[in-house]
Amino acid sequence: MFAALNGAGEEVRVVGGAVRNALLGVPVHDVDLATTATPEEVVRRAGAAGLKSVPTGIAHGTVTLVSAGTPFEVTSLREDVETNGRHAVVRFGRDWARDAARRDFTLNALYADAEGRLYDPVGGLPDLLARRVRFIGDPGMRIREDHLRILRLFRFHAAYGNGPVDGPALLACVRQREGLDRLSRERVRAEMLKLVVAVGAPATLVEMSDAGLLGRILGGVADLPGFARLAALETALGLAPVAVRRLGGLAVRITEDAERLRDRLRLSNAEQARLLALTGAPMVSPDMPDGVARQVLYGVGAEVFLDRLLIAAARGGGDPAPLARMAADWQPPDCPITAGRLMAQGLKPGPMLGATLARARADWVSAGFPAEPDDIDRIIRATLTPAGEPGRADERDA
Repeated sequence: MFAALNGAGEEVRVVGGAVRNALLGVPVHDVDLATTATPEEVVRRAGAAGLKSVPTGIAHGTVTLVSAGTPFEVTSLREDVETNGRHAVVRFGRDWARDAARRDFTLNALYADAEGRLYDPVGGLPDLLARRVRFIGDPGMRIREDHLRILRLFRFHAAYGNGPVDGPALLACVRQREGLDRLSRERVRAEMLKLVVAVGAPATLVEMSDAGLLGRILGGVADLPGFARLAALETALGLAPVAVRRLGGLAVRITEDAERLRDRLRLSNAEQARLLALTGAPMVSPDMPDGVARQVLYGVGAEVFLDRLLIAAARGGGDPAPLARMAADWQPPDCPITAGRLMAQGLKPGPMLGATLARARADWVSAGFPAEPDDIDRIIRATLTPAGEPGRADERDA
């Protein structure tokens, strides 16, 4: 990539998160590049080097180059000409310091060249080493340029910060909190789902709440102590944090909560379904008997079971570890009662067959998933015996 874009008066440097994370010794997920070349020149040079180019944001100077299947965002150096809290009018330039000055936080304005030399135009390295998330220049101006930076402040603080949120930055966020109402729900969703899984999320969300910002996002009451316990339980059990589970632990107790978050955050259908599943029956608790737990696990699946278990433990106490291991290790058996077996007993295809099959399978689950043929036959005979006739109770009790 450097070989393709460097030279003939142009320079490219790695910028932002890749430099930040490399200096901290944490995984680097995406590599963004900044260059003195215009977008058109980037595309030309990429083509000459046999690289695929995608004009993902060419009006704002960004071209995505693909090398060996890996995408790299390459953005021309820019200066803001005009901002309106969401979109900026930019012009391309060749001044690295001015490009840095338009970025959000000092720790995101670090550059590294092809030889690994570090460039720090705005004092980001001392802030990074101190785990301090600080706006570049005037916090109020940075937020007015894009009100999403309110949420980005808390998200980056939760991921990289230490101690309380930077005071001037927090004050600027509070003063411009009404700007949150003008953001697209999709952008808010993206930031919140990243924030809740960050290592410092519990303490950061408390600061957001104390500042009157969290309720403005969620539109309801947050369970901050429960959220902190949920995060601690995930860590203790060696589980990776799950954004939707944590969002549910933070703000969902009843169906209306899940529906409100769907609308406020523009959640996907899958995310909404997972939140709604938290409010469904049957409930799960860490102290429920193993047999009952297996029945619930069989009915709702491991994902929903674990979500309900961890949130129940976070809110009500108890040790979820045994049932969490069960959810991870247990392989639910295939039900041996099929439509074909019922049809062999004289049932015809139709609604009656479906209803009878559902009852028989429910009885099989309630009986503890028996595998012996005699037990299966007894369940089928009991299910086929009309309610109230002699023999139905006898067959169930046999």
